[in-house]
Amino acid sequence: MKKITLPSQSALNHANFTFGVATSSYQIEGDRAGRETCIWDTFCNQPDTIKDGSNGDIACDHIHRWQEDVELISELGVDAYRFSIAWGRVIKANGDINRSGLNFYIKLVDALSERGIQSHVTLYHWDLPQYLEDQGGWLNRETAYRFADYAAVIADALGSKVASIATLNEPFCSAYLGYEAGIHAPGPQADAGSRRKQGRQAAHHLLLAHGLALQALRQHFAQSNAPQLGVVLNFSPCHPLNSSPEDLDAAEFAHQYHNLWYLQPMLTGHYPSVYERLPVEDRPQIEPGDMALINQSLDFLGVNYYTRTVFRANQQHGFKDVPATGEGLTTMGWEVYAKGLTEILLSLDSEFDNLPPIFITENGIATADVCDNNEVNDAMRVDYFQSHLLAVHDAIQQGVDIRGYFAWSLMDNFEWAEGYTQRFGIVYVDYSTQRRTLKNSAKALQQLLLARQSRHHAVEDIC
Repeated sequence: MKKITLPSQSALNHANFTFGVATSSYQIEGDRAGRETCIWDTFCNQPDTIKDGSNGDIACDHIHRWQEDVELISELGVDAYRFSIAWGRVIKANGDINRSGLNFYIKLVDALSERGIQSHVTLYHWDLPQYLEDQGGWLNRETAYRFADYAAVIADALGSKVASIATLNEPFCSAYLGYEAGIHAPGPQADAGSRRKQGRQAAHHLLLAHGLALQALRQHFAQSNAPQLGVVLNFSPCHPLNSSPEDLDAAEFAHQYHNLWYLQPMLTGHYPSVYERLPVEDRPQIEPGDMALINQSLDFLGVNYYTRTVFRANQQHGFKDVPATGEGLTTMGWEVYAKGLTEILLSLDSEFDNLPPIFITENGIATADVCDNNEVNDAMRVDYFQSHLLAVHDAIQQGVDIRGYFAWSLMDNFEWAEGYTQRFGIVYVDYSTQRRTLKNSAKALQQLLLARQSRHHAVEDIC
């Protein structure tokens, strides 16, 4: 079986570097009866939205199997577990708190803590309650204020028990894929000509929600031991198809539109310059004071990275992505491009002098995994983790402040519009029996992390 190794003097070997695994609520929890309907429930019920016609009603049945899953996480030897909270499991449609739903997350955090595992919580990973979507969802400014109320409830319940709280996960996907492209929930809300406007408006309200929630969280923790507060964004280096001025411009346009549209307002209070290139009718409505609300101090930035993206010029929209081709693609059709992680980390570090410390909050690969005799030989995933951990090492060596790395994902799960056709997990899930099986990638990470723990304990004993 392949191993994962790190340079002996790498910062990733230090005791203060956090290694973890990550999941999200809708993708693993199941137990639809225990929460309010969310936009993904509605989206899955629509024809031709999910590749295999599936849904998240059961998923990995984590709500009923959480104790087994906590033991599994503990066996891996990780320092931390990153998970999201289902808004609709905590807040009912009438505004009341769902105590049983909230207690589930309290029990989960307590169980992790008992095993010495940090909890890194994300408040929103795309599963907006349908009762809010019925009032306009992220196109309705009021949703941002309801999100701040929800954040305060979580802060009160979990408080300093958790290591960090991220407001949003990949708002780009919520706004662009959900409202603009329409391939994620809630799906198209208007004709094609109006979707860019709606995507940008949803994005602005998500940014506003982030700022309002951070305000609420900082106010709550003003007199107590606060967790680290931040946000999780997805990034992909944007490369031109060729060196023509048109393609170079397209790649820069895409970089600002995809990579900087969310981060730059958070760090500077301004949208990137490409904002001015959008037709006036495509720009979001911004109220006085909004940009200052969005521009809140961040304790950390979560970076999700999977691959690079290549762009060519497109007269109508400014850029057009070029799908990857050739051998060695993942089952998602993505290129394995580890040096792109170093590239984007260095790029962000050079672009912003107030870039907060970074956690790699998602990094992983979908492969065609088969469980044979309780063995899953996912060598391609082992290689992926090896190359990307070295990419993180290289970025740290060049001065980027990176505090941790979370593998995506703990286990195979519902992969949004792809349904159950894609397996990103380091743990194989047999959906008919819900049996969990460690893949070779999990065993390789386990060996790396347990050896790391042993070295740290040996140093502590000497000291």
